[in-house]
Amino acid sequence: MKRVLVTGTAGFIGFHLARLLLDEGFMVHGYDGMTDYYDVRLKQRRHAMLCQKPGFSATEAMLEDQTTFDRVADEFRPDVIVHLAAQAGVRYSLENPRAYLDANVIGTFNVMEAARCLEVKHLLMASTSSVYGANTEMPFTETEKADTQLTIYAATKKANESMAHAYAHLWNLPTTMFRFFTVYGTWGRPDLALYKFVDAILDRRPIDIYNHGDMYRDFTYVDDLVRAIRLLIAAVPERPADGVVPDGDSLSPVAPFRIVNIGNSDKVRLLDFIDAIEDCLGQKAIRNYMPMQMGDVPATWADASFLQRLTGYRPETDFRDGIARFVEWFREYYGK
Repeated sequence: MKRVLVTGTAGFIGFHLARLLLDEGFMVHGYDGMTDYYDVRLKQRRHAMLCQKPGFSATEAMLEDQTTFDRVADEFRPDVIVHLAAQAGVRYSLENPRAYLDANVIGTFNVMEAARCLEVKHLLMASTSSVYGANTEMPFTETEKADTQLTIYAATKKANESMAHAYAHLWNLPTTMFRFFTVYGTWGRPDLALYKFVDAILDRRPIDIYNHGDMYRDFTYVDDLVRAIRLLIAAVPERPADGVVPDGDSLSPVAPFRIVNIGNSDKVRLLDFIDAIEDCLGQKAIRNYMPMQMGDVPATWADASFLQRLTGYRPETDFRDGIARFVEWFREYYGK
């Protein structure tokens, strides 16, 4: 399985995954809409770096453009599709929910249709820890119910999971959904907390801290995340012949379909995260404590033991080390 079509390669996670796959000798075709949700120049820089590597080609077009996506997929003939492109951001979904329906539902349907027609060996698609919604039993496990999404963003991702299960069942399409937990790292998105905090602190602007800092997140370093995705490519789910699923496995009893958490398995207090940023920068933040934002959750925490069972790997980068790597990149990239 050496030909991989990756959607969202100009994005934060897609860029890192494509770079890893290329370094390991895969042929990668990237597909990205280059939307202006954040600075397009950052996306262009990521794509330019990938284009310098042998084995990479790319198309800039929207996922909602089914004709173009079908043509690209048909010409590239991938063995595997990794679908990462999406309208991201929990908070932006409060302002512009329609963008999430267009990109995350219609766009994802187009990817699934192409995967079905090409009979790819494995379809892997990004979901999110946000699908756990109002669930309070932690750490979150893949086998627990997740029916209480709190934002349109999370709802579209849960819809993706349901759609993918149906396609896996109907067409015997091997599909893995991975749920990300608070990804951060170099070349990150400007709307992510670490990026915003570092940028504001260096400019001596206040940072907004929701729920008065009483928040916990399972921060997952991007290099760990894409390593997990790379290993999951080879963990192709198979429909159980007798409908019996092993204990602790999220495999569907009626489809070659599986859900996998990718997280650091470590619940970190937001205020400790901010303290670590201040220590790394040698500068204190101006803290603006605020109430909980609508649709947000007080905590996320992944049980990543199933990922380890499948791949022999689990993320383990300490958040202090991850912050240090990001700050080094940020200072170099922006000259601050």
